[in-house]
Amino acid sequence: MLLLTSVLSVAVIGFIGYQSGRSSLRESVFDRLTEIRGSQSRQLEAQFTDLQNSLVIYTRGATAIQSIEAFTAGFDQLADAPLSPQQSQSLTDYYRNQFAVAKREQTGEELDVAGLLPTSNAERYLQAYYTAPFDDFEKAIKFDDARDGSAWSAANTRYNDFFREIVTRFGFEDALLLDTRGNVVYTAYKGVDLGTNILTGPYREGQLRDAYQKAMGSNAVDYVGITDFGDYLPADEPTAWMVSPVGPGGRVEGVLALQFPISKINTLMTADRQWEAAGMGRTGETFLVGPDDLMRSDSRLFIENPEQFRADVIDAGTPPGVADDSLRQRGTTLVQPVASDATREAQRGQTGTVIEDDYLGQKSLQAYAPVDLQGLNWSIIAKIDTSEAFAPVSAFTRTLVLSTAVIIFVVCLAAMLLARLFVRPIRRLEAGAQQISSGDYHVTLPVRTRDEFGDLTIAFNDMSRNLAIKEELLAEQRRENDRLLLSLMPEPVVQRYREGEETIAQDHQDVTVIFADIVGLEELSSDLNSDELLVIVNKLTRQFDAAAENLGVEQVRTLHNGYLASCGLSVPRLDNVRRTVDFAVEMQRTVDRFNAETGHDLELRAGIDTGTVSSGLVGRATLAYDMWGSAVDLAYRVQSGSPKAGIYVTSAVYDVMRDSRNFSSAGVIAADGEEQPVWRLTERQP
Repeated sequence: MLLLTSVLSVAVIGFIGYQSGRSSLRESVFDRLTEIRGSQSRQLEAQFTDLQNSLVIYTRGATAIQSIEAFTAGFDQLADAPLSPQQSQSLTDYYRNQFAVAKREQTGEELDVAGLLPTSNAERYLQAYYTAPFDDFEKAIKFDDARDGSAWSAANTRYNDFFREIVTRFGFEDALLLDTRGNVVYTAYKGVDLGTNILTGPYREGQLRDAYQKAMGSNAVDYVGITDFGDYLPADEPTAWMVSPVGPGGRVEGVLALQFPISKINTLMTADRQWEAAGMGRTGETFLVGPDDLMRSDSRLFIENPEQFRADVIDAGTPPGVADDSLRQRGTTLVQPVASDATREAQRGQTGTVIEDDYLGQKSLQAYAPVDLQGLNWSIIAKIDTSEAFAPVSAFTRTLVLSTAVIIFVVCLAAMLLARLFVRPIRRLEAGAQQISSGDYHVTLPVRTRDEFGDLTIAFNDMSRNLAIKEELLAEQRRENDRLLLSLMPEPVVQRYREGEETIAQDHQDVTVIFADIVGLEELSSDLNSDELLVIVNKLTRQFDAAAENLGVEQVRTLHNGYLASCGLSVPRLDNVRRTVDFAVEMQRTVDRFNAETGHDLELRAGIDTGTVSSGLVGRATLAYDMWGSAVDLAYRVQSGSPKAGIYVTSAVYDVMRDSRNFSSAGVIAADGEEQPVWRLTERQP
């Protein structure tokens, strides 16, 4: 009783000290992170305010007004300026060999160069003299006069240094002057947008167009419009715009647009990459999140170790394709999703702290708040891993626990030494039982006596061996069950089935369905025995399955001559229609290759529709995963109602793919009492 009283007294005192110290240390961690978030937010808002004020000063000054008048007049005079064939060819070569190659490295996509080539004479003239000759924008911005004698070159000689100083001093990506018709009459870096029209030209789809129109329609002399970050084809990174009308009081001569690069945001959010000096430690960082839950600044881990970043975000649930886009575009802005409780609360205008898993899958302490940036609904998040943030708490806990343990140890030492002599055999059995309870069934204890403890040890060893054998059998059975279930249904459905759900069904929006069969297989079966026919079917099906996996198409059901698949069912995809049509084309290629190898005359007949479907488990004694709905029914009708082989699509698919694929009308089919037009893919892929 005395021993128990002493131990309890020490434990109570230690617990009270632990609670008090732990609470104080945790509060200090929260306060420090909140202060970092507030400091970064204030700096960001101050920077935007300074830039706005500077832009108003520039646009109201005489230099900006005179320059836009001069550049507009010079631009208009170039409408009939001559251009040599060599200059025209050099311009085409620039787009194909420099601009298109650079964009392919950045985005991984091929540009339609023909659609981007300058069309107006003034645009071609300016880019031939000021864009195509340079392989480096830094050279272009320093080039003042092409010595062509044009009024535009004279204006550039006079005013280029003014705008070059604005761009270089404030770190802008570019400065654009636009006249009242939407023409880009001047750019500091003389890029491919020089001379284009922001309302009708190749770069009209973007935020600059809307910002330009709002600036032209503004009646405020100090109006400054700011856009969110977005993709701007002539730029090599996500870009925001700061625009302001240029002109004397009461009249607008044009618009000055400053291209705000993500690098300025990153410099501020990363404390110029001096995280530890700014008090963020080894794992802390601050970043911005837009209303679409995508980053508006770069991740610290991405900057420090891109490959580790890719591995961590994929483990945390980010699709591999998104992680690869970050590496290809050399940044996480507008790529990395950050959907969390912190971002949702900040977007609602709330400010606070929370502990939750971050986008890297790490448990972290996060301080969140909205930022006031002239209508941009951004949120700022300051975070640090809990393992680092609460390291002082852990150290304090360890010290306190160690001190308490030492006191208890001294008090209990005498009793423990005596007790060990009597309960040593039981301790061995206890240790063995603990190993078994933790899952280690390969425990064998030495038999050191022939008394009752010896008999108990022998019985314990027999029990351990029996449990190990049964555990191995159960593990093998579980693995076999898992393989069987995953072959029958998607993994999310398997998880719900394991949890005991009896009725598993789900509605899916925006799913593309393909129903295909092999024409001629029935005739071929009359010439082959069942084994030979099955070999052919299996060979084609395996190739179909491989193509489906590569294109992100999910196989739902396979018959001996039919194939039902979908895209966007388990994994939502924005381009599910394109993937499904590409899959149908790949199936057609597979059948053609098979015919070329074997001499058979099989053909593919496929129907494709997109829309809403339902999926789930059908049956109880015999489970089957199936998909149904209007899109499935219409795809089947399109396929079965087409007498000729080929790839047939509904109007919904045709509307999406008609700009990238060639189709011809294939009549109509009856569906739900209405006639639905059907289209046939006419291009034959090699």
